[in-house]
Amino acid sequence: MSQHAEIVVIGAGPGGYPAAFAAADHGKKVVLVNEEQNPGGVCLQRGCIPSKALLHVAKLIHEAADAAEHGLTFGKPKIDLDKLRGFKNGVIGQLTGGIQSLCKARGVTLVQARATFANSNTLNLAKPDGSTEQLTFDKAMIATGSQPAMPPMFAIGDPRVMDSTGALALEDIPKKLLVIGGGYIGLEMGCVYAALGSDVTVVEMLSGILLGADRDLVRPLQKRLETQFKAIHVNTQVLGLKATKSGIVASLKGEGVEPEQTFDRVLVSVGRKPNSKNLGLENTKVQVDEKGFVKIDRCCRTADPNILAIGDVAGEPMLAHKATREAKVAIEALVGEPAEFDNIAIPAVVFTDPELAWCGLTETEAKAQERDVKVIRFAWAASGRAQSLARTEGLTKLIVENKTERILGVGIVGVGAGELISEGVLAVETAAVARDLADSIHPHPTLSETLMEAAEAFIGQATHMYRPPR
Repeated sequence: MSQHAEIVVIGAGPGGYPAAFAAADHGKKVVLVNEEQNPGGVCLQRGCIPSKALLHVAKLIHEAADAAEHGLTFGKPKIDLDKLRGFKNGVIGQLTGGIQSLCKARGVTLVQARATFANSNTLNLAKPDGSTEQLTFDKAMIATGSQPAMPPMFAIGDPRVMDSTGALALEDIPKKLLVIGGGYIGLEMGCVYAALGSDVTVVEMLSGILLGADRDLVRPLQKRLETQFKAIHVNTQVLGLKATKSGIVASLKGEGVEPEQTFDRVLVSVGRKPNSKNLGLENTKVQVDEKGFVKIDRCCRTADPNILAIGDVAGEPMLAHKATREAKVAIEALVGEPAEFDNIAIPAVVFTDPELAWCGLTETEAKAQERDVKVIRFAWAASGRAQSLARTEGLTKLIVENKTERILGVGIVGVGAGELISEGVLAVETAAVARDLADSIHPHPTLSETLMEAAEAFIGQATHMYRPPR
């Protein structure tokens, strides 16, 4: 490895490796430092990708069971955990291998080491074999990501109490699983374990699950989850966990909730925290806020002129696709191109069944900001494609500014919502008006038509939905 790099990127996740590739594509000499042996970060190895592989299996199980209503009956699934883990790990291996090949193709030097700043131009690299060396640089980018938060009260030192990483290891299928936290990670993993045969209980201390999403989008999801999970308790606290031979005893406090319950495993999914500690940032001019996020501007520059930061370590929302976009912006700005992070529609997707996705302004935010908007809802019961799939619980909604007719936000709940939301992102980002969407021919029969018909309903009447004139 060279002892000097024009650009060094610390962390090879969905922010780090795209940044390294973008810099190399601009002709820069790039070193990509990653503490783990394989690139890809949490998203690829212990997050987005393995969870979606397992959610795909859960979807197959549910579809096979639902097929009985249409005259097609399958036998009870036989679960081979070793094969299932092998499928998940095979997906991870294929993708990490692809990133390594792209590093070689682009001339990016990939180094396995723990990086800490000695100063604003030097990194100390601690190698796996115990050796250390220094790397000087012109510019550095921090892309160290985040890790699951584990409150001390739940860290009881028992392997049956898991974070998301432990849950994805899929060591066994617990008969009874407690999920602490009603956010997207807890619900997604709850769906996986419920499909595999666990009795899943979700406990959320706030007033509802997925509080970042509008309630009308959450309702169809919650209704279906209530048929898959043993229980969903909101406004309920977990006061403590105790390890016993028979299981993990959870002390719960909530109206109508049994105060002590025993579970075979517990998944703690109460959020994530940035990986900004132990990086030697105190040896630089980089500033960190009270939550541990590195402070950056719209070009992803820190207070240190030689250091940038992107992704989870640099603030909310902690999403892989936001990190990837920041990587492109940061490198473009660094090489002198007119770029800054000005995206207004960062999509959020919950890969449960049904999926839930939204972008831009939510209805809740519009009300809080007293925006003059019209909210259009198109129920999937009026969709021929949803009827043919026997999945009519879905809903597509548009948040449209009354004066300009500009689409400010889109929300979707239903099968494939994560794929459908990209059209909403494009509409919001390009300042499309409702007529743009309504007059664009959508293929029939598809679920994407629900976006077109929602826009038609704003202008006048949607073909498959009648709203009596006021």
